[in-house]
Amino acid sequence: MKALVYHGPGRKAWEDKPKPDIKVPTDAIVKILKTTICGTDLHIMKGDVPEVTDGRIIGHEGVGIVEETGGAVSSFKKGDHVLISCITSCGKCEYCKKGMYSHCIDGGWILGNLIDGTQAEYVRIPHADNSLYPIPGGADEEALVMLSDILPTGFECGVLNGQVKPGDTIAIVGAGPVGLAALLTAQFYSPAEIIMIDLDDNRLEVAKTFGATQLVNSGDGKAVEKVMTLTGGKGVDTAIEAVGVPSTFEICEAIVTAGGHIANIGVHGKSVTLHMETLWSKNISITTRLVDTVTTPMLFKTVQAQKLAPRKLITHHFRLDQVVEAYETFGNAAKEKALKVILTA
Repeated sequence: MKALVYHGPGRKAWEDKPKPDIKVPTDAIVKILKTTICGTDLHIMKGDVPEVTDGRIIGHEGVGIVEETGGAVSSFKKGDHVLISCITSCGKCEYCKKGMYSHCIDGGWILGNLIDGTQAEYVRIPHADNSLYPIPGGADEEALVMLSDILPTGFECGVLNGQVKPGDTIAIVGAGPVGLAALLTAQFYSPAEIIMIDLDDNRLEVAKTFGATQLVNSGDGKAVEKVMTLTGGKGVDTAIEAVGVPSTFEICEAIVTAGGHIANIGVHGKSVTLHMETLWSKNISITTRLVDTVTTPMLFKTVQAQKLAPRKLITHHFRLDQVVEAYETFGNAAKEKALKVILTA
């Protein structure tokens, strides 16, 4: 089969790899129909995730058709259309029983990280019964790709960890796909103000159409000053970091109000400065999280009921064998006005 293979920082290739096979009875082999590229994949390509080694097939999102199942798989059969979760869950270990699937002792975020992933013609899915979701006939499979990762990530790591409540003022730093997913799902809780902060005016305008009430371009270095002006000097109840660089985390530290929450989503490849000299007395909660995908079934229902429209996040389409070109587009998002790309096999 063909697959996108990582060969170290800055090096990738679309090349031949062996088609995966069943290794244990709980596995399934899925033929990829549609997949996408994640901001985390860009971090991998920069070398920010050292666990990813030379030769790894990248990708952890997608929908497909079950090609083969192990003898212990009971919920799926050959020919089923399925959504692939970015998080693999055994469903039995201590962490899974706590709903912390991301820390599953035989799973977690392993696709495109510790095992081969979804930017390929076929992928092996461990613990298939707990790591796949059936797709009903007639569903919008492109929209459902957004449920593999970014929608539960924005919701769980940003909105839920940030304890967004009705009437709150929240700020989301980073109007990329995950930041926009946090924006979409924050509206479940009716915050009074949603301030979107980004360097890119195009993404800010997109955020406005998605429900942002205030837009702040941080390119002049005055994002903190602008947010404090918008909030009457108080700051925001929840600051969601959705980029993963030191400067955006420091913005969150500077704009959060007393008793507020900083919810980190971003994948950080470098240390950040924790300003305890100003935060120690402010009753601040700082949370980190790798998405657990425990909310995927609920989000699936909201998409099916047309209460959530993730298709709006899709801006570009490519064939799967154009994945290298797709990386160039996604990696130059401001120039290309790209949010999520869909790769179709």
